[in-house]
Amino acid sequence: MDTIFTLLMVLIMIASILLTIVVMAQNPKGGGLSSTFGGASSAQFGVQRTNDFMEKATWTLGATIIVLILISVVITGKPSQAAPATQQPVKKEAPAQSAPASQSTTPVAPTK
Repeated sequence: MDTIFTLLMVLIMIASILLTIVVMAQNPKGGGLSSTFGGASSAQFGVQRTNDFMEKATWTLGATIIVLILISVVITGKPSQAAPATQQPVKKEAPAQSAPASQSTTPVAPTK
């Protein structure tokens, strides 16, 4: 179980590093809301294939990370166990000690 967890963590780290590299390599175009309001430039007709690859790589790596995390939780998660049935401790009582034979020291009146 420990090796599976380690393998999954290594795969998650590799995918995270690759995702960081892909995001940092993307060309910032200043899109978003600014392009909606007339800020569009001629850069839209630039390198279209690279942007498609970068976008697909970003989504694929993001989904891969999520799937790997979910798999690691399912595989390494411990099932919830019901509270173990605790047995009542057996009461061990010492056997009752018999009283020593009592010898009465009271004088007995002689019968006439």
